[in-house]
Amino acid sequence: MTKNPMSHLSAENICRILLKKGFISKEQRQEIFNKKDTLQKKLEKLQVIKDASGVSSSRIINPVTIIDIICFLKLDRKDDPTRELDEETIFQALAEEWKIEYKKIDPLELDLKLVTTIIPRSFAMKHLVLPIAVKDSWLTVATPNPHNLEVMEDISRVSQLQVKPVVSSKSDIIKLINEFYGFRKSIAAAEEQFSYPSVDLGNLEQYVRLREVKDLPSDDRHIVNAVDHLFNYAFDQRASDIHIEPKRDTSLVRLRIDGVLHSIYKLPKTVHGAIISRIKALSRLDMAEKRRPQDGRIKIDRGQGDEAEIRVSTIPTAFGEKTVMRILDPDILFQDVGQLGMTSMDLVRYQQFINFPHGLVLVCGPTGSGKSTTLYSTLRYLSTEEKNITTVEDPIEMVHEDFNQIAVQPSADITFANILRNILRQDPDIIMIGEMRDLETAQNAIQATLTGHLVLSTLHTNDAPLAVTRLVDIGVPRFLIHATLTGVLSQRLLRKICPYCSESFEMSADNLMAMGIKTDRTGMIRLKRGNGCIKCRGTGYLGRVGIFEVLSVTEQIKDIIAQGGSADMIRQAACNEGMVTLRENAVKKMLDGETTYQEVIRVTWGQI
Repeated sequence: MTKNPMSHLSAENICRILLKKGFISKEQRQEIFNKKDTLQKKLEKLQVIKDASGVSSSRIINPVTIIDIICFLKLDRKDDPTRELDEETIFQALAEEWKIEYKKIDPLELDLKLVTTIIPRSFAMKHLVLPIAVKDSWLTVATPNPHNLEVMEDISRVSQLQVKPVVSSKSDIIKLINEFYGFRKSIAAAEEQFSYPSVDLGNLEQYVRLREVKDLPSDDRHIVNAVDHLFNYAFDQRASDIHIEPKRDTSLVRLRIDGVLHSIYKLPKTVHGAIISRIKALSRLDMAEKRRPQDGRIKIDRGQGDEAEIRVSTIPTAFGEKTVMRILDPDILFQDVGQLGMTSMDLVRYQQFINFPHGLVLVCGPTGSGKSTTLYSTLRYLSTEEKNITTVEDPIEMVHEDFNQIAVQPSADITFANILRNILRQDPDIIMIGEMRDLETAQNAIQATLTGHLVLSTLHTNDAPLAVTRLVDIGVPRFLIHATLTGVLSQRLLRKICPYCSESFEMSADNLMAMGIKTDRTGMIRLKRGNGCIKCRGTGYLGRVGIFEVLSVTEQIKDIIAQGGSADMIRQAACNEGMVTLRENAVKKMLDGETTYQEVIRVTWGQI
C-alpha cells in the first residue's frame, strides 16, 4: 500500500512526466518551480473566499495541487504553441504514464442512483472519487488520484464489489459530485415530502385521498433546486429541447442534442407534479389546469450577460402532463445571413429576392430544420430605421425590440388570418407570418404583397418547388401565385463531423452511387467521419450546419406556374437556371469533409 497517496501528484513527478511527453520545456518547468509556493498560497486563499461566499456548494476545501498551479499559469504547450496546456491534457498524460484508463465522463451516460447511493457525498468530495459504472461485479470509480489504494479498498468494502479506478480530471469530478449529489438530494427530499403510504386496491372499487391545496408546492426549495439543475444541465450539454415525460411509475427526462434525443434521468413519479408545477409557475401558466394544453415562456439569465428564452408547452397524456421546453438562444436565432451555411451563389440569389420592395418569400422545411433561425436572421438583416417590420407568430419565438411582434391568441380573436387586415393599417414595410396554414391566411398574405409589402412566411414542404403545389392545394389561384411569389428557400440541418476525432477514409464512387449519392467523380473518393471521442460523447458528431435549396421565381418559372406546370417541371427549369438541390448541397458538404454520407442519406432521404 502506498504510504503517501499524493506522492504520485508531487511537483517533481508531474513535471517529469510533462517534460517526458514533450508538453513543457525545461524553462517552463523551472518557471513552475519558481512560482509554485506563491501561487499555492494565492489559490488556497481564493478557494477559501469562494467557499465562504457560498458560490461553492461543498463545505470541503480540496487541497491545491501542482496541477491546479500549472493550469493557473496558462502555459503554451511546447509541442503545439497554439494550444494551452489544460487540465484535461495533463490528466490524459498522467493516465498514459500510469497505464490506467483515462475517462472523460459523459454525464448523459451516468446512472443518477448508482452515482449517489454507493458512497456518501462527503466521502466522495473529500477523496474526489465518483462511482460511474458497474459491470460483472466490478465497480468503475473515476478519480484524479487512482493511487489512493486505501480509499479504493474502503469503496470495495462498502459496495462489496471489486473496484477498477479510472483517471478523470479534478474539475470534472468536483462538478459532477456537486451536480449529481445536489440533484439527488433535492429529488430525494422532495420524494419523501410528497410520498404517501401505498394502499392495496385489490378489493376496493375506488380509493380517494384528500390532499391539501398546497400538496405540491412549486416554490419548495428542493423542487426549485432540481428545476434549476435541469436548466443548467441542458445549457451545458448544448440541448435544444428538454422533455419531461410521465410514465406509469417514473418520470423520464430527455434532452435533444444535435437533433437526437438522449435519456438522462428517471425521476420518482411522486415529484413529477411538483416539477411541472414549478415550470408552470416560472412560465406563468395556470397550475390548476391539467386537462388542456398550455403554452408559455421563461426568460433566463445564465450569468455573465448571457440570456436565453425557453418556450414551454404542456399537454395531458395517459400518465399525467408531459412538458417540452424549447431552448432559444439569441446567438443562434439571430445570425449573420452569410453565416447560415449557404453557398456563395445561393446567398446571392437569396439576398436578391429578400431585397425586393414587395413580394412573397417562403421558407420551407419540416419542424426542427432551422426555419425560425433563417427568418429571424433575415429580418435582422433587413432591419433599418427606415423600415417598419411587423411579425405575427404562434408563439413569439424570441422577443426583439427592432420588430413589432404579435402573438396569435385565438381566444382574443387574434389569428394569422384576421390580424393581417389590421396590420395593413399599421403602415408596415415588411411582414413576417409565422406559418401559412390555411387559405384565409394565404389570401391575406398575398393581398399584402399586392399592396406593395414584402411578406415572409413558412410552409411545411419537402423542397422548394413543392411550395407552389402546396399553395395550390390550400386553394390559392395560380394567377395570384404567379403575381406575388418571388422566391422559395428550403432547408435542413446536417450534423457536423466532430473536429476532435475526425479521420479520413476512402469509399468508391460506385458504392456511393449504389446508396443514391451522385458525386460526378470516379474511382476512390476521400471522405471524413468522426471516430467518436470525449468531446462528442462517442457519436462522431458535434454541432449542426444548414443545407439550402434556393428557388428564384424567374419569368420562366412564373410561366410554368401560370400554365399549371407540376413541381417536377418547376424543379427541372430551376435546375437549368442554376438551382442547387438540397441533396446536391448535402453531397458538397460531405465531399468538403463537413458531414458524413450517412447524414446525407438520413436528412435528404427521398430528395433528388
